[in-house]
Amino acid sequence: MAGSGGGAKEDTFNVLDLAEYTKNRPWWRKIFAPSSGSSAEKYNVATQLVIGGVTGWCTGFIFQKVGKLAATAVGGGFFLLQIANHTGYIKVDWKLVERDVNKAKQQLKFHSSGNKMSPEVKSKVDEVIIFMKKNVILTGGFAGGFLLGMAS
Repeated sequence: MAGSGGGAKEDTFNVLDLAEYTKNRPWWRKIFAPSSGSSAEKYNVATQLVIGGVTGWCTGFIFQKVGKLAATAVGGGFFLLQIANHTGYIKVDWKLVERDVNKAKQQLKFHSSGNKMSPEVKSKVDEVIIFMKKNVILTGGFAGGFLLGMAS
């Protein structure tokens, strides 16, 4: 390989041990892409699942409680309006309500027929998708915890 001449230099090669290289790379990196790293990767899988699960459960629990409160408030308000209408405290112009509802339906049909997302919404959706791809384990834990929080 190397000549015994004065100006010849030896070729040196770095040896890459693939077994050692794959031990240091997480499995989700191999599946989703080499550039899918995130700040959550500094934690192990169990920690990511626990963090995602706990935050998901808290979010689901609060979402459930707020949802029940909102449903109670809307239902109670509607009930009180019906009682007030029945007893004569207020009068509802049902023809005006029907006309406004039909106008709102037409506007919804007009806006939904285009199926075009605004650039701001599209960029936010893209950011969420990228985050979910980079944090698959954390996102999975959050989804599971959210469903458990909604059920409890």
